[in-house]
Amino acid sequence: MGYLNIIVMKHKYLYRDLSWLDFNARVLQEAEDQDVPILERLRFVGIFSNNLDEFFQVRYATLKHISLSNDKDDHYIHGHSVTELLSQINQKVANLQQDSVRILEDIQKELIGHDIYFIREADATEKQIQFLNQYFFKRVNNRLTTLILTEELDQIVTDNNTFLAVKMYSQQTENNFQNVRYALVEIPKELSRFVVLPREKGSEKKCIMLVDDVIRLNLGSIFFPFDYTHIEAHMIKVTRDAILDLDDDFSKSYADKIKESVQERIHAEPTRLVFDKNIADDTLKIIKKKLHINRFDSLIPSGRYHNRGDYLRFPPLGRKDLQYKPTEPLNVNGLSLESSLFKAIEKKDFLIYTPYQNFGYIIKLLTEAALDPYVRTIKITIYRMATISSVAKALINAARNGKKVLVQIELQARFDESNNISQAELLESAGVELLFGVPGLKVHSKICLIERKIDDKIKYYGFISTGNFNENSAKVYTDCTLLTSHQGILNDINNVFNFLQAPYFVRKYKHIIASPHYTKSILKKLVKKEVKNRKKGLVARIRIKVNAVSNHQISDVLRSASKSGVKVEMIVRGICTLVPEINKKHPSIEILSILDKWLEHSRIYIFENAGDPLVFIASGDLMTRNIENRVEVAVPIYDPDIKRQLIDTFDISWNDNRKARIINQEPQNRFRTNDRQSVRSQVAIYNYFKRRLEYSNKGED
Repeated sequence: MGYLNIIVMKHKYLYRDLSWLDFNARVLQEAEDQDVPILERLRFVGIFSNNLDEFFQVRYATLKHISLSNDKDDHYIHGHSVTELLSQINQKVANLQQDSVRILEDIQKELIGHDIYFIREADATEKQIQFLNQYFFKRVNNRLTTLILTEELDQIVTDNNTFLAVKMYSQQTENNFQNVRYALVEIPKELSRFVVLPREKGSEKKCIMLVDDVIRLNLGSIFFPFDYTHIEAHMIKVTRDAILDLDDDFSKSYADKIKESVQERIHAEPTRLVFDKNIADDTLKIIKKKLHINRFDSLIPSGRYHNRGDYLRFPPLGRKDLQYKPTEPLNVNGLSLESSLFKAIEKKDFLIYTPYQNFGYIIKLLTEAALDPYVRTIKITIYRMATISSVAKALINAARNGKKVLVQIELQARFDESNNISQAELLESAGVELLFGVPGLKVHSKICLIERKIDDKIKYYGFISTGNFNENSAKVYTDCTLLTSHQGILNDINNVFNFLQAPYFVRKYKHIIASPHYTKSILKKLVKKEVKNRKKGLVARIRIKVNAVSNHQISDVLRSASKSGVKVEMIVRGICTLVPEINKKHPSIEILSILDKWLEHSRIYIFENAGDPLVFIASGDLMTRNIENRVEVAVPIYDPDIKRQLIDTFDISWNDNRKARIINQEPQNRFRTNDRQSVRSQVAIYNYFKRRLEYSNKGED
């Protein structure tokens, strides 16, 4: 897991797909870290596997489309063949898969020291077998779908992705097989993958069996109609292309096109087949034939169990001592869930930095707006909404109270399409006006505008965020939200909504930075201004915290600035294609990546500006898709105290020597260590906000 990718593009850039695999290797590091509570390490194995599934559904599928295109010029990216890139991806994934299997086995061995045992069907005692048989017939059997693989069956079509591949046969001599049959048994998605067995009398052992093995234990009950003397079952996992294919039928609504395309995913071509390396050659051959596997698909031999993404939902087993301690979100000084937020925001801006601070203030502002007699209009963009959403409830309540509610909902938020369609239908039925985006652009901005009218005077209130308005993700994603009544900023936000309603007219903005029209040019100007200040002998520095960096033009400007002596510090959680140049053993640009308990998701830009820092929070990353193909918003921070908070929290993250990795230098993903005081930034930032709250309650600065 420790070395840079083999293919490095011109000007020292990594391929984004290989860089993403480096990020997922960092997730796997958390699963291996002995300082992480052991049940959380299991969940990091699940996150790693889930991430990899999405990678093959989207990125690998995209490369496969390119490799199969008729235009041979498309078979190359920056001078390197896509076939070569696919080969490197497959090799890297195979190595990571081996690491993940080893790490999972190590965790399971360590769990024995905590009286937690993973057992197979062959290890079960007589009493356990009785329980498991009852469990199978009560909970599993009626949910099974079993497919017999016949010559007439041309292709396997299913929305499931994990199966037991079964081979049944009669064996008369050592190499003489008769009545050979093959079948697939789907592993039910709706069941927990983990069956917790009752403790046996006098034992402290807590035994866990995967539902796969419960099915293996009962294969005879499933296949009793067939005449066989031997039966074996090996797990396989299929990943399919998840790219939406929207047709050009203008008689259909946009929502209907999205819905149909999501449903068509079950017919999509496979991109990856993971299989138990002990599976019989003939069984694997027929599976590949029925799945229409070709040479561009990823074939990954693995262990007995796949779909390790299920470990994300591993049962807590009542063992709080083996998990992260819960952290209570902090209040924000000056805001109260029991009084008007409009009155507070009229006086000053506020920052909500979740999950350190309470996301409930955002819900509270929407619920207050739904009832406030002076509120006329609420406009909001939605990218990923919770399945049972307090945001949606507040917006529906507002519409029912006669407010005009306009919701821009992004139906193409990947893997949330079905939920967003359901939420859109619910909102529309309540009288909410819906927008479904701009042709060719995803709407990824996180903005809300509330219009109040008092004594014939209209005043705006609102919030702009780096993260989705989703109360569930707010518990685990670090995101910044600005609550403001700054009329200049909010006039700009209103113009973003005007653009969404009339995208043929490009708007101008006085305060915010908006994609797709202005982000690249304004960021370039801000970087070049730092270069000018450096040449004048003034303080010059650029600090950036984002999820991903892959746009070459922005990267080139940053590289040029660093060569001019501007200090560039970057915290990049995920993809980072920029490789710093090394001069006199020192990198021109320093890049860290932080992975810990919470997902780092906030986007923050800090330009030193000769000692008077310019600070922005943004919805988008430094990727071409965010800059050119999405509607994104970055908002300036004018309040000196909020500006100080964002600079302080960046500095805390930059000083992390517990969970920070140095990336895009040899060796890749090296933990940053030094002799300074230990800093685990997420813990330190929580304590920072806690101290601020305690001081403010005492009346201190």
